[in-house]
Amino acid sequence: MKKLLCMIFLVPAGIALFGNDFSLSTGTGGIVGGLFTRYTLTAKGSWGTGSLHQNVDQFNYGFFAFFDATYGIFSISFQNGNNNYKESEDSSVLRNGKGWESMLGFSLLGKYPFKLNERFTIFPLLGIEYQISLVQLRTDPDGSVYRREDGHMEADKDNNAFKITDWNSFFINVGGGVDFNLPKNFFLRGELLCGFRLMTPYEKKNLELMKALTGDSKPKLGGITVVPAFRISAGYRFYTKAKPANRNEDRNEESTPALAEDALLH
Repeated sequence: MKKLLCMIFLVPAGIALFGNDFSLSTGTGGIVGGLFTRYTLTAKGSWGTGSLHQNVDQFNYGFFAFFDATYGIFSISFQNGNNNYKESEDSSVLRNGKGWESMLGFSLLGKYPFKLNERFTIFPLLGIEYQISLVQLRTDPDGSVYRREDGHMEADKDNNAFKITDWNSFFINVGGGVDFNLPKNFFLRGELLCGFRLMTPYEKKNLELMKALTGDSKPKLGGITVVPAFRISAGYRFYTKAKPANRNEDRNEESTPALAEDALLH
């Protein structure tokens, strides 16, 4: 993780230091995407065995604002998510229904722009995102809605209610984007990202619960959570610094008229 952070910060700084084109811009836009979870939690201990499965299919939507420094993008986003979930033990369904959540996100993406022409610029993206959980709602089997942190349906190994912060999430994001340049420093931007979520506090507490239930000191959590997202935005470049001209080229241009004049004299 430290190596990734260093790459995101230092590589763009090094590129800018060597005099490439550099600009600052800001903008805002919308997000649509999803979240797809497939996890299996297994344990074999002296007190028993267990195998729990979790499937979540979620549609995300929201908006974001960004600050772009040519080789890095910092974004703040707000998203809602509507999902269908199922939690089962082997072939027996424990809980299933619909869920809703809201998240506040902060992301930092490194990028390297390639200018195709005066209108289009493309760029790969790599970075990190941290999401703060604001709301976690699900439906009871009878159809009523409950907050997941109220202890009504879910609890940790000590039978305490979960905290809303237990659903805070950390992601590694990869993807790419394209800018369409408009007159007067305005531009339109499209980005396609794919995020991979690391283990959340909620999932870690479920591992502890499985330890307590089975006596297995090392239960296993296998699976993946993938978060694809499409972002479209409009931005404005309020500062631009062009790459310095090559001094050798300048000298050659200056010497050409002198050489021509000298040839005429002789």
